[in-house]
Amino acid sequence: MATVAFIGLGTMGFHMAGHLACEGHQVTVYNRSADKAELWCDEFAGESAETPREAAEGADLVMTCVGNDQHLRAVLLGESGAFAGMAAGSVLVDHTTASADIAREMATLAAERELGFLDAPVSGGQSGAESGMLTVMVGGDAALYERAAPVIESYAKLVKLMGPVGSGQLTKMVNQIAVGGLLQGLAEALHFARKAGLDVQSAMQVISQGAAQSWQLEHRYQTMLEGKFDFGFAVDWMRKDFAIVFEEAQRNGAQLPVTQLVDQFYADVQGQGGGRWDTSSLITRLK
Repeated sequence: MATVAFIGLGTMGFHMAGHLACEGHQVTVYNRSADKAELWCDEFAGESAETPREAAEGADLVMTCVGNDQHLRAVLLGESGAFAGMAAGSVLVDHTTASADIAREMATLAAERELGFLDAPVSGGQSGAESGMLTVMVGGDAALYERAAPVIESYAKLVKLMGPVGSGQLTKMVNQIAVGGLLQGLAEALHFARKAGLDVQSAMQVISQGAAQSWQLEHRYQTMLEGKFDFGFAVDWMRKDFAIVFEEAQRNGAQLPVTQLVDQFYADVQGQGGGRWDTSSLITRLK
């Protein structure tokens, strides 16, 4: 069992830290709003700290799951940041969906302190975090990965090393590109089936057993038909992720015409007041 600090108890982190505690790891949590940390401690076996530094003191592994590059710097750097509390030889595992640049930057700063760093964004959404069935894509040194992977498996169905630092974030970008296109295609398929006068339920049941099968189809078509979007991965978060994708694509020369179009469709959803709706809300644009 490991001594673990978990920093960031949002929609994902709250449950991820909970799985660590349930697996028997010694967990100390930190959250910017202390009431969320108190709520976590009421539900799980563990302690809370007043700063990231205090949470990280004595930890073998420090996990972070915050909003973006700026938030990651805020919890890692400075006198009250996690790096200041970590002992030489301990490892920072960052589950934030952020840029590959921030991963490389933080890895360099960690190395200067004789700390390890892994970028390890996740896929699977809130339901995956709750069930402990996330997919974790990791960038970093293989020896550090071997140390961290058994602990990460507490909340994952798959953990895989993708390459050097930054590779985890790049793989998460690939994931978001694919998901955006899939959801727009599913929205249009449902819309077309309705307009064609088909039994939409039957149509989805049939195509889900063929080449059109996907996680999005199986888990989202019913709620899309019912107009339910008050759950899951928010449109605001997807647009944040797409902004990271486009910045990287500008650097590496990748052409993403469909992703750029879907991003504008999500802007339309935000304009309808759906910034916190699930990403499957693309169908609301189609009348």
